[in-house]
Amino acid sequence: MAKKDYTGLAKTIISDVGGPQNIDNLIHCITRLRFYLKDESAAKDQDLKATAGVIDVIKASGQYQVVIGNEVENVYDAVVQELGPAFAAKLDGGKDSTGEAATSQQAEQGPLSWINRLIGVITGSMTPVIGVIAAAGIIKGILALLTLPQLGALLDVKSTLYLTISAMADSAFFFLPILVGFSAARYMKGDPVITAVIGGVLTYPQIITWGTKFKTMFSIGGFDFQFLNYTYSIFPMILAAWFAKEIGGWLKKNLPSYLQMIFTPLITVLVVSALTLVITGPIIQGAANGIADFINWLVHSSGWLGGLVIGGFYQILVIFGLHWGVVPLVAQQISGSGESALNAIISGTMVSQGAAVLAVAIKSRKEDLKGLGFAAAISAFCGVTEPAIYGVNLRYRKVFISGLIGSAASGFITGLMHGNMFGFTGSLIGFSSFFDPKNLTQLTSFYAFLLSSVAAIVVSFLVTWFWGYNDKMVMSEKVEKKENPAKKGTVKA
Repeated sequence: MAKKDYTGLAKTIISDVGGPQNIDNLIHCITRLRFYLKDESAAKDQDLKATAGVIDVIKASGQYQVVIGNEVENVYDAVVQELGPAFAAKLDGGKDSTGEAATSQQAEQGPLSWINRLIGVITGSMTPVIGVIAAAGIIKGILALLTLPQLGALLDVKSTLYLTISAMADSAFFFLPILVGFSAARYMKGDPVITAVIGGVLTYPQIITWGTKFKTMFSIGGFDFQFLNYTYSIFPMILAAWFAKEIGGWLKKNLPSYLQMIFTPLITVLVVSALTLVITGPIIQGAANGIADFINWLVHSSGWLGGLVIGGFYQILVIFGLHWGVVPLVAQQISGSGESALNAIISGTMVSQGAAVLAVAIKSRKEDLKGLGFAAAISAFCGVTEPAIYGVNLRYRKVFISGLIGSAASGFITGLMHGNMFGFTGSLIGFSSFFDPKNLTQLTSFYAFLLSSVAAIVVSFLVTWFWGYNDKMVMSEKVEKKENPAKKGTVKA
């Protein structure tokens, strides 16, 4: 089959966001183009929403988000190609950079602006590595499944095959600081290679050995400075990427040009690595682990109530694009304690929205809606709900609410059974993440996954079928996102 040409769509998107001169930076996640515009008022929201190939337009987290769906990577490549090599170099942290992406909306001040910017930085740093982490999580879950005694232990954990495939899966998590550092540096327009080297310092075998044993480096004034194990870590590396950018930028301005090639990376790596290992790393990692453990404990303790509330409302975060702020928290939970009760509840919300749009696809006699609904359902069952939410569910509203009702039922069961996830990937495709690799005989979480998924599918499907949708309903225009109350009176970063 000939490859689809996205050039026309790319040109339309560029024109409707205000032209090339209005684009300060661009990233993409699993389903969205995330623009940082110099002036959001110059964008033609309604024209974009009416464009074939565009599902919706969202303004959140200081970003102008164009929801594309599963073809987002192809559209992103086409947009970058249309913008030309100078813009591509800018995305890669090249010398043609013209401004700070996170500060493209220049006049904003105050604490809310910093929250928006922080969310933007986390999103920009984590988005490129999400797919790799999800794939690695699926591999680890399947390996755990193949070693279950109940299935006859089809794979020996000491076999060469197991250890080799396990290494393939573990590498994404083990070297996560390198991946996050590289990604964060590209987003912040720093030097990705220098930042990746700093991530390599954090994952150096001897540092890991010391960190595992909590060996004290030295003491000053009664305070012990310790090595920590930074494999699986995220937040220390994002801050290290910012330090590296700032220090590297200062050196380039102040060092003679003939010294920069050697001394810029030399000084940056030494200073930022030492600062991260001795000061910022222990503080941030300790705080992140504490927050992650506290939320895990809170979700466990609240049981069915926590599951009901989180399950019922989580997908609303997706509407505002704020769900990406939860991703690093889940990763932190899994890296710290090896489990995430929060992610177990979130998994059911994806299934629910998929079941709701599936009911529409089966019940409707409109061929175009059927095609869109089936594609969106498959996407949701694979862990990506935006095509379902923006393509169908929100545009009928009752369908989205039907999905929330199913999510609440799913979360109730997960919380009641104290279900856990031990991997990153959720929804139906993430079934293997519910097997505990440390205790293969304990299947409570997997049973919780089965029951909660059945509840999510049955409740969402039936509520949609009998209440949420019929062919006499008129699909609304692509949904205008209601203003986030927390952002009233602010200018997006």
